[in-house]
Amino acid sequence: MGCFLTNSSLGRKLVMSISGCFLVLFVLFHMSMNVVAIISAEGYNAICGFLGANWYALIATVILAGGVLVHFAYAFWLTWQNRKARGNVRYAVTVTEKGVDWASKNMLVLGIIVILGLVLHLTHFWSKMQLQELLGNHENNLGLAVTNGAALIQYTFSKWYNVVLYIVWFAALWFHLNHGVWSMCQTAGFANDTWLPRLKCVAKLVSTLIFLGFAAVAVWFYVQSICPCCA
Repeated sequence: MGCFLTNSSLGRKLVMSISGCFLVLFVLFHMSMNVVAIISAEGYNAICGFLGANWYALIATVILAGGVLVHFAYAFWLTWQNRKARGNVRYAVTVTEKGVDWASKNMLVLGIIVILGLVLHLTHFWSKMQLQELLGNHENNLGLAVTNGAALIQYTFSKWYNVVLYIVWFAALWFHLNHGVWSMCQTAGFANDTWLPRLKCVAKLVSTLIFLGFAAVAVWFYVQSICPCCA
């Protein structure tokens, strides 16, 4: 089984699909959690307290980090294998293949943008919340309580350039998920003419929901910072 998952193209794609499915579910949860901050700062902070430096949250963090590493390591591996297999043939391609969208041919670039956005997100939030709890601190370097996630969101998105950077990240995530969600289902065997259009529709709905949810939080808190009476 181990050889199949590493030595065959189908096996590597299967690993990508399984890890991708896991990450999509997490992103949906994280987006839903962030939307709570718009509705109730107290409710959001209660979730942050529940998901702080507790043993179950730490285990989930380790599993999540492992899923991210596996997904992107296999993505680079598959890309390298595909380019190696094509050799110089790719330089002869001058027209766009029918049925192949832009995202499918730029998944690695989109993935890199997603990774950079993840690093930015970890710097802005994880390093000022869960990491500080692990270090035994009650406040971060901004003077905010490590469980006051709502105040941290407010501070982060009061900067217009952070809003722009995050929306670029969310847009890259939209393209990545829009292709990735139906692609992982296709790898699992749902590739017939009946199911593929439906899966592409579901992928577009999921990716759009995630984009709108995350973007709404960033924009809401920015508007609130410049015009408290408008939000």
